[in-house]
Amino acid sequence: MKTLLVFLLLLTLAAARPAANTYRISPTASRITWTGYAEVGSYAPTGTVRLQAGSFSYDGRTIRGGRFVFDMRTLEQEQAQLAEHLRGPDFFDVVKYPTAVFALREVRNGTASGQLTLRGVTKPVQFPCTLTTLPNGQLRVTGAATLDRTQFGINYNSSSFFQNLGSYAIRNEFRLAFDVVAVSE
Repeated sequence: MKTLLVFLLLLTLAAARPAANTYRISPTASRITWTGYAEVGSYAPTGTVRLQAGSFSYDGRTIRGGRFVFDMRTLEQEQAQLAEHLRGPDFFDVVKYPTAVFALREVRNGTASGQLTLRGVTKPVQFPCTLTTLPNGQLRVTGAATLDRTQFGINYNSSSFFQNLGSYAIRNEFRLAFDVVAVSE
């Protein structure tokens, strides 16, 4: 009898939970913006990187099970020389590591958590985000993450690793702001 009650309870809970839909990101409708910071002064170059692909599950309440692939070769900045340097071995080494991947575990209480693989190094990350349902049934996920580049082996001009850099020192933290649009499959 007890086993039957547990089984019925599980069936009731399963029926109460809406089925999850798979959403695919729209790379052309999505935008990822990065910002780096000088250690001294107010210099803060900004640019973009494109999402190559991505998807996640959404049951009407919770986003989970997502995977987002960033095409690091598309890293852009208005100063071509800086963009080339950032794509090079001192920073993101896009020849050796052409993509970065964020494996989303879930979004709970407005906080996304998962694993980011950048330059072949995987680290846990968490950041706030907001989900909006668009009139056409698409979903928009927006937010920003502050990441420590040295955790991924990007140590160029970091005062944590090099002394007497003066105005050449670059802050370890950089910011990724995202506006991702996804369509139900």
